[in-house]
Amino acid sequence: MSWCSDTTSGWVPESQGEELLPREDNDMDLGTLQNNVNNTLDNVYEEGPDSDRLRALPNGSLVSNSEQASLLTGADTVKRSQPLLIQSNRKPKEEEEEPRALSLPSIPNPFPELCSPSNSPILSNSSLGSGSQREGGSHVVKVYSEDGTCRSLEVTAGTTARHVCEMLVQKTHALHDDCWSLVEVYQHLALERCLEDHESVVEVQATWPVGGDSRFVFRKNYAKYELFKSSPQSLFPEVMVSSCLDAANKGMSHSELIQNVLNSGSCPEIQGFLNMKEVGRKMWKRFYFSLRRSGLYYSTKGTSKDPRHLQYCVDVNESNIYYITQGKKQYSPPTEYGFCIKPFKARSGVKGLKLFCSEDEQSRTCWMAAFRLFKYGIQLYRNYQQCQARQREPAWIGGMPLRSVSDNTLVAMDFSGCMGRVIENPNEALTVALEEAQAWRKKTNHRYSLPTPFQSSPLSAAIHRTQPWFHGHISREDTQRLIIQQGLVDGVFLVRGSQRNPKGFVLSLCHLQKVKHYLILPSEEDGHLYYTMDDGQTRFADLIQLVEFHQINRGILPCKLKHYCTCVAL
Repeated sequence: MSWCSDTTSGWVPESQGEELLPREDNDMDLGTLQNNVNNTLDNVYEEGPDSDRLRALPNGSLVSNSEQASLLTGADTVKRSQPLLIQSNRKPKEEEEEPRALSLPSIPNPFPELCSPSNSPILSNSSLGSGSQREGGSHVVKVYSEDGTCRSLEVTAGTTARHVCEMLVQKTHALHDDCWSLVEVYQHLALERCLEDHESVVEVQATWPVGGDSRFVFRKNYAKYELFKSSPQSLFPEVMVSSCLDAANKGMSHSELIQNVLNSGSCPEIQGFLNMKEVGRKMWKRFYFSLRRSGLYYSTKGTSKDPRHLQYCVDVNESNIYYITQGKKQYSPPTEYGFCIKPFKARSGVKGLKLFCSEDEQSRTCWMAAFRLFKYGIQLYRNYQQCQARQREPAWIGGMPLRSVSDNTLVAMDFSGCMGRVIENPNEALTVALEEAQAWRKKTNHRYSLPTPFQSSPLSAAIHRTQPWFHGHISREDTQRLIIQQGLVDGVFLVRGSQRNPKGFVLSLCHLQKVKHYLILPSEEDGHLYYTMDDGQTRFADLIQLVEFHQINRGILPCKLKHYCTCVAL
């Protein structure tokens, strides 16, 4: 018997007139084939004699049951050219073996990461699933301090910057307030920014380039919520807010306009001149910029805001704004008040960075504050309200501080009568402060006349070294950098050793976004050592007394001492 097929059936045609007879050396193979034939016939009979369903042969051909039965019956000798249907019965065997395998006891898996099958019948699924959930739910975040020490924290995917700060405050036993911040630093780009309280540290860390030098730094930032505390005029100058003319026409003052904007979490249109460095060029160019909700634009024709002259520059929602810490060395800006807008897609290198430079610190602060308001909106104001609510809570980590120097707790008091009273009149408060200064001088001179064993003691002369506001012999440049990093807010200060006078000290104070330095000189009179900043008119027994006095009284300083720069070791 020979088979032929057309081109559509897929059968291999047999040579005409040739038949292959079985050989004697293949008896064992023929026996095996005969068993398979019997199994196939049983399957065919089970489906019924009237069934004419098509079946697939191993070579891809289709044959009906009737044709298959006629081919496989009646012949004791099987030709090699005949296609045989061999079906495997593995599935029933597996079903028979499965209850036996499942009846075995569950063996704990000591190496779950080496076992690829997740539905193994021997290893329990619970032991495999818990490890993957643990790996996906926890992340390691490394945080650095100002002195270079670091600490690794295990956080979850939803951990915010505020939660990380609270963890570090608890571990370092620092004073808990809303000024601690987590700062994202790109060392090779000389960029840094303060993370908002609601930002996820895991998501921010995921944007860093692999193998780069990006890091988190734990430090104070007194200017984080200064836009909600300070006067609107100091933050948003009238010349930079485009809607001030409309507000004036409606009878609304500039301060009322800005205050309404801040309370609603929005921001008016900000405009002004900025120096910009284009990508791939070394020269800086001066353009007139406008910051709107749709993005940052610059005008190609003077101060024109015509849509034909406005060029789209930056998408606010798809980028972050950074301070340029060492711009003079790396970017060569015309002024030292530089900032950078970095898109999310720019992971490494200077490609894609938008570099800007303002004329002064006030304009830079205005641009960066407006960018934050446009990007985060009402969420920024909610973060501030949550910080205020945490401060009003009775119990803080580590207990309440012994002395608070915030404006909300320091008031002028009069204790001349039987009971103390709050002085609400500013003129009267100034007069009382001057009288207290005179009484302080008399009390200090009287204390110098009293015998005390600590007058010439080395411990009394070096007790200021234990204070957090004393930073040793750091340079003037490092002092500027430290105060700028922790916020250019009125009253931020530190005390350091003088570089010109080995026996003197310097009080560095921030006022009106500028850092000023005041020399503290030691003086000796009648065998008594004291410190002064006004040529001996006001004398202090040590630096601690000098700082505590100016935390309550302004004296010769432009403002009181409010916030001290400090560094913690992790």
